[in-house]
Amino acid sequence: MSTALPDYRRKQIRPVWCPGCGNYGVLRGVEKALRSLEVPAEQTVVVSGIGCSGRFSHYLNTYALHGTHGRALPVATGVKTARPDLTVLVVGGDGDSLGIGGGHLPHAARKNVDLTLLILDNYTYGLTKGQSSPTTPWGCVTKTSPYGSPEDSLEVLPVLLAYDVSFVARTSSLQTEEMAGIVTEAMGHPGFSVIHILSPCVTYPVLGWKVLRERLAPLPASHSPGDKAAALQLACSRDLIYTGIFYSVQKPTLDARLQQLHQSALKRYSSSGKAPSIPSLMERFI
Repeated sequence: MSTALPDYRRKQIRPVWCPGCGNYGVLRGVEKALRSLEVPAEQTVVVSGIGCSGRFSHYLNTYALHGTHGRALPVATGVKTARPDLTVLVVGGDGDSLGIGGGHLPHAARKNVDLTLLILDNYTYGLTKGQSSPTTPWGCVTKTSPYGSPEDSLEVLPVLLAYDVSFVARTSSLQTEEMAGIVTEAMGHPGFSVIHILSPCVTYPVLGWKVLRERLAPLPASHSPGDKAAALQLACSRDLIYTGIFYSVQKPTLDARLQQLHQSALKRYSSSGKAPSIPSLMERFI
C-alpha cells in the first residue's frame, strides 16, 4: 500500500498552535515517517493527553483518542493489548509525560509495550500560560516562579535509560528530516520506544530557538546504541545536547509474553481433557 503524504493530514481540522511553534515541525516529521513506513491510516491509533501536544491527535487522519491529563500511556497500553495488530503512537508534553503522567513511564518500560511515545518538551506549561514544568531549568522565571524556579529540572534521557526503555532517542523540531528517520526507526522497533523531542514554545520561550541551535550536536559516529553506559554518559552532557538514537535493544514485548502465557494456559487445559471455556475457568473459583 502506498499512502500519499497529504492523506495523513486531517483536512477538516487545521492546527491551531501559535505561529512558529515547534510542534508544526514535529507534525511534519511524523507525517514523513508514516509515509516512509506506508502505515495504513485505518490501522493506526494516535493517543494524546492534555496540553498543546494533546491537540496532536486531532491533526492526523487516523483513529485517535484525546484523553485526560497524564493518562495517554495506560490508554495506549490498553489499545495495543486488545489489538496488537494496530500501530499505536502516543504524544505528550513534558508535563503530560513527565509530571502527572510520569508514574506510567516505568511500567510501560517494564512491560515493553510495543508502542512509540513522543515527548514534546518545551520546558514549560504552554497551554496553561507559562507555568514551570518538570523540565524547567533551575532559576528560570515563570508564572509560578516569579523569583526563579527553586527546583532542578528533570534529566529526561537518564531517567528513560534507568527505566531500561528498549529504544531511547532525542531530536528537535528544528531537525525534521532527522526526526522523520528516528520516528521511522522507533515505530519499526518491536517494543517500547520513546523519543524526547525538544520543541520550543514561542509564546513562553523558556527553551529558546537560538540557544537550542547553538547546543545541538549529533551523537558521535562511534556510539553504539547497544551500549547503555555510553548512552548514559552522552545523555548527561552539560554543554552539548546530543541528538540521535542513544539506546536500542531487543527483548520480548508485552504482546509476545501474553501470547506465551495464553499458549501455556491452553496446553494445561488440553492435558486435563477439558476444553477451555469461560464456565470451566469459572469452576476454579466456585
